[in-house]
Amino acid sequence: MAMHLPSGRSRGRRAPMADINVTPLVDVMLVLLIIFMVTAPLLTAGVPVNLPDSRAKPLDQEKQPTEISLDAEGRIFIAKEEMSFDTLSARLDAIAAAAQGGEPPQVYLRADRKLDYGQVMRVMGELNRAGLNRVALVTVGED
Repeated sequence: MAMHLPSGRSRGRRAPMADINVTPLVDVMLVLLIIFMVTAPLLTAGVPVNLPDSRAKPLDQEKQPTEISLDAEGRIFIAKEEMSFDTLSARLDAIAAAAQGGEPPQVYLRADRKLDYGQVMRVMGELNRAGLNRVALVTVGED
């Protein structure tokens, strides 16, 4: 039975490779770069809300809309600022009064899917009372 043992004779024929193979490192770095490039735009939402699914197409917009979010506990946020339901009507009146050109601003309403329908309708009623009738319900699109 013959075994190949490192000996003095085999050293002369084959020397150990001293170069580092950087191809796997470059592959891993490119994959990480792609992952960060894909996930970075998804991190723009301020209030964590579990949105319902929808097959609707995204809206075209030219102005920055007002975002109103309702989380799973029923807390109300306007552009990441938490407020109570009592102060909501005054804030919506101020948003409607600041509208330019007589056209009410676009409002995006984001509500958690676990939230009671009545709470969403209370906020929509306040939006209607303030004259903010251009309301879009934000959902997660199916691919």
